[in-house]
Amino acid sequence: MSYKEYSGSAGGWGALKATTEHLLKSENVAKNLMNLLRTNQDHGFDCPGCAWGEKGVPGHFRFCENGAKAVNWEATSKRVDSKFFAEHSVSWLNKQSDYWLEFQGRLSEPVCYNAATDHYEAISWDDAFAFIAQHLNALDNPDQAEFYTSGRASNEAAFLYQLFARRYGTNNFPDCSNMCHEATSVGLAEAIGVGKGTTRIEDFEKADAIFLFGQNPGTNHPRMLETLASAYKRGARIVAFNNLKERGLERFTNPQDPLEMLSNGYTPTTSDYFIPKLGGDMAAVRGMVKVLLARHRDAVASGNTVFDLPFIEQHTQGIDAYLAQVDATSWQQIEQQSGLSQQQITQAADIYQAADSVIVTWAMGVTQHKHSVQTIQELVNLQLLFGQVGKEGAGLCPVRGHSNVQGDRTVGINEKPTAAFLDKMEQVFGFAPPRKPGHGVVAALEALRRGDSKVFIGLGGNLVAAAPDTSRVASAMRGAALTVNIATKLNRTHVNPGQNALILPCLGRTDIDLQAAGPQQITVEDSFSMVHGSAGKVDMRDEDIRSEIAIVAGIAKATLGEHTPVDWQALTDNYDRIRDLIEQVIPGFSQFNQRLNAPGGFYLGNSARERQWHTVSGKAQMLSYPLPDAIVPLPKAKTNGQQIFLLQTMRSHDQYNTTIYGYDDRYRSVFGERNVVFVNPQDMQQLGLNTGDLVDITSLWHDDIARHIYAFKVVPHEIARGNLAAYFPEANALIPLDSFGDRSETPTSKSVAVVIQKSCHAPLLVSTD
Repeated sequence: MSYKEYSGSAGGWGALKATTEHLLKSENVAKNLMNLLRTNQDHGFDCPGCAWGEKGVPGHFRFCENGAKAVNWEATSKRVDSKFFAEHSVSWLNKQSDYWLEFQGRLSEPVCYNAATDHYEAISWDDAFAFIAQHLNALDNPDQAEFYTSGRASNEAAFLYQLFARRYGTNNFPDCSNMCHEATSVGLAEAIGVGKGTTRIEDFEKADAIFLFGQNPGTNHPRMLETLASAYKRGARIVAFNNLKERGLERFTNPQDPLEMLSNGYTPTTSDYFIPKLGGDMAAVRGMVKVLLARHRDAVASGNTVFDLPFIEQHTQGIDAYLAQVDATSWQQIEQQSGLSQQQITQAADIYQAADSVIVTWAMGVTQHKHSVQTIQELVNLQLLFGQVGKEGAGLCPVRGHSNVQGDRTVGINEKPTAAFLDKMEQVFGFAPPRKPGHGVVAALEALRRGDSKVFIGLGGNLVAAAPDTSRVASAMRGAALTVNIATKLNRTHVNPGQNALILPCLGRTDIDLQAAGPQQITVEDSFSMVHGSAGKVDMRDEDIRSEIAIVAGIAKATLGEHTPVDWQALTDNYDRIRDLIEQVIPGFSQFNQRLNAPGGFYLGNSARERQWHTVSGKAQMLSYPLPDAIVPLPKAKTNGQQIFLLQTMRSHDQYNTTIYGYDDRYRSVFGERNVVFVNPQDMQQLGLNTGDLVDITSLWHDDIARHIYAFKVVPHEIARGNLAAYFPEANALIPLDSFGDRSETPTSKSVAVVIQKSCHAPLLVSTD
């Protein structure tokens, strides 16, 4: 590992250098330059990276460094075909790094696993579809199949996928959102009647204060940096609560600002930075409310108010029980659990109270804890007390990860569909869809592990790498009777095949999708409920690749029949016909095809933004809970007297989701390495550790399963004391599969109890070639 302090801003020359390096690495320079110019542009394609929204500026590029990496990574000239698989056994491939697997290039023909030879071999599309149909139709019941979806799938593909699976007879839709923002969907739906954020991108131009909880925009949604810098320049207060210092939450050099670039200047992205303990956000917000409640009571005594009482009276329910819970929460508990002092929390409350319009944003630093739903509802309560929902420049803004993870949910990828949605499906398609709730990710993996589920079909994604408890998940996948993966690149899931397995190569976001009616466009939905069209520009006609829609339709036709319940081929020929069906089923999509060509797409709407509360009571709910007794309750006997740390998994700057673009994380001053653990310098001193020392990490849980990772290099970082951080998927092996959030069942990837000790293992050597 090379460790050297990186002093640059987020963005700037470092971003341009990294973008150029990845452009050259794609071995497709000329085409990818043109691709980047079309990214997030009208009549271009939507970035296959994050879901941050766009407010187009004429003449400006609309991609970030990590978006450029995603485009270059997908539009490589390198290919993986049956010849490649003939040269490499699956057992050998499984020993290679995640980076190496995906760096081999685009999958370019369908292949089938031969367990006798341990190699994938070529198969025709028709034979592949027939093979899947044979397995599905041989199951004892449809609930023995799992239909996984990644957020890279389009609205059209996802809608067709759920139509097929529901007509087949199951609601088993494990989805990548189960592992990231499921707590948001549950928490917001209960509190305000809709599981999506209430803000639009324009609100960031009008907010007086923006509060960011548990997120790292510099790596995970870098286009947000320009939004934050712009807000800072006009005088908005930007307050970050994040358990470790992130460069993107400190300063940003806009690569499209000549003055900043030539002067090596920058704009701050936050005005105030607080470092709470992992899982301490709920306590921090509870403390802010406690400060503001005392002020409100003092103001009422003199004939004034601090809270927005007319809004509370007209639009909310539950304030008395919630404020009683605030009164019952001691400052000792708040300070202990948040890791912040009363003075720091009061400082944040001062900023909040002084702002007329406040946006609260959050990401997976909030959603991947046992008490994540409660934390999100605590954020909602704060906003409701001040009427900060349903007005311009204010609101609730969960920042989604993958580019269409929200859209997939909107069009029906949901293991717990509403009765209204199922009624509409029955009305439009003339069959009775299953009503029993299906499996999310954790339940699906447990069913595969027990042998209750036999078939796994993945529409994109890399579940073995993305999921917790890596070895148990890989074993569960290998035990399936059939695994099918629809993908653009080779990944960890493909090299853990079931007893039978298929890899079906699909078109990517950057590719031309040519069907019988001509070139097609697909759609995606961003974090702000804007629906955009996307049409790729790379010609892939020389490869034996099909679109996700054509693959889903091919499986459906082979399994259910030519016209059951729709003409699958007609929908494949012209995607306008799929959008006509979406319009009939999903609210907000009226005149879908006609509105699709509007510049910037169209807005689906949000009932809570209009102060229409689709809750049981018809009002926004202030829901109240005590703070958790412990972030991770553990039996003391398992620690052997060692200090317990709380570890979070996170992305490197050189990756997106499970896709590893390289081994550098320059914002955290790490180069050429991924097996690292970030430690507070004071904790290092207490443990007798130095930079670069190797440590083994063991997780603590209530079962007798040993979960270890070995020879991770220590890196000092400004992180809350008692907290550690490491990259996923490497550290996912430490997360127990049955450690998940209350009511969300999201794996607790941000609160893993561990102990560390000096290692006697050799470090893992990696190749970056």
